Amino acid sequence: MTNELDGRIALVTGGGGGIGRACVRALAEAGAKVHVVDRDGPAAERAAAEVGGWAHVADLAEPGAVETLPEQVDVLVNNAGLQHVAPLHEFPPERFALLQQVMVTAPFLLIRRCLPHMYARGWGRIVNISSAHGLRASAHKAAYVAAKHALEGLSKVAALEGAPHGVTSNCVCPGYVRTPLVANQIAAQAALHGIGEDQVVERVLLDRSAIKRLIEPEQVAALVRWLCGDHASALTGASLPIDGGWTAN
Repeated sequence: MTNELDGRIALVTGGGGGIGRACVRALAEAGAKVHVVDRDGPAAERAAAEVGGWAHVADLAEPGAVETLPEQVDVLVNNAGLQHVAPLHEFPPERFALLQQVMVTAPFLLIRRCLPHMYARGWGRIVNISSAHGLRASAHKAAYVAAKHALEGLSKVAALEGAPHGVTSNCVCPGYVRTPLVANQIAAQAALHGIGEDQVVERVLLDRSAIKRLIEPEQVAALVRWLCGDHASALTGASLPIDGGWTAN
């Protein structure tokens, strides 16, 4: 797969760390020049400097943030996300709205912004980092589950509309990945379930997984890279779990 993205321009949201940074590296290794978008400026700068890309400081919770980002993009990876854990009857409405803004509205606006360029080129790749929670639900994650289900639907619409123009759109659906997002959940889950943090990974996060270990960001990024190659031109509108068998259980 060496240099299959030579001459392509990629944009990765949440590219300063975790899955996003792994995607930045993987796409750069494939030959793409990468726009790294993150609300953490220093993290975006570090990730961009590592691969000779461009850093953009943008908080996708802000309605106008997308308008500051490039339109000339061949590969769009919608990765930025956040989590909040609480029972439905106690879930803060403002947090629910925030998660929809970052993980549904911002991807919609970015897809809308980049599609004209992709259509003009007759080629494009949209990869939406969804989740096993885009396919299944868990208690206490109303906003996250709702957002990821919405992202799945958005991705399929983009796939149908993009197909005549050589543009594919797919969702990658990770289980629990070794990232700060997951690490930050552990304390919240421990308090919610009344167990120690050391028990959360095995008894809560990976209870349904056949493979009892966290997924590495690089494993997710490798799948993202694969979806961007010309060999994947017939794969669109799909949701690909990389979850250790979590959704099979």
